[in-house]
Amino acid sequence: MNVINESGILAISTRLQRLSEQLRKDGALVYKAFDIDFEPKWFPVIFTLYHKQPLSVVELANEIGYTHPSTISLLKELEKEKMIISKKDKQDERKRLIGLAPKGLELIEKMKPVWELISTVLGEIADNNNHLLKAIDEAEEKLANQSFLQRALQLKNSK
Repeated sequence: MNVINESGILAISTRLQRLSEQLRKDGALVYKAFDIDFEPKWFPVIFTLYHKQPLSVVELANEIGYTHPSTISLLKELEKEKMIISKKDKQDERKRLIGLAPKGLELIEKMKPVWELISTVLGEIADNNNHLLKAIDEAEEKLANQSFLQRALQLKNSK
């Protein structure tokens, strides 16, 4: 066992990042195996727009839980790939509305069966005695109520 694994809860961020990177890397290989040219990092934007469009950049960032700059950087990539289109909001000229381009919609149709397969496989991976997804939901809920920083400072001040 390596030091990171032995360090327990202290390395949780590192372990989650490691797990995430492995899933992302393998996810990319799954898409490639099905001849689909798709980066897993695009998933939250494409999937969200598939279910809700058009959305402003701010709405999209809130929906996927990313920062505004991270969202804009993904949108630039997707626009370059001609997966999405953006147009000015008729009600508010300063706002851009983002939607799926025909190429994005076409890609989604190709990906739907792959998403089903990925869901099944990830379901098997997460289906263990400790219920990974449920644990993540619970941890995210706790952080939504009080951040990691707030908790640390509160503990520091109570000593």
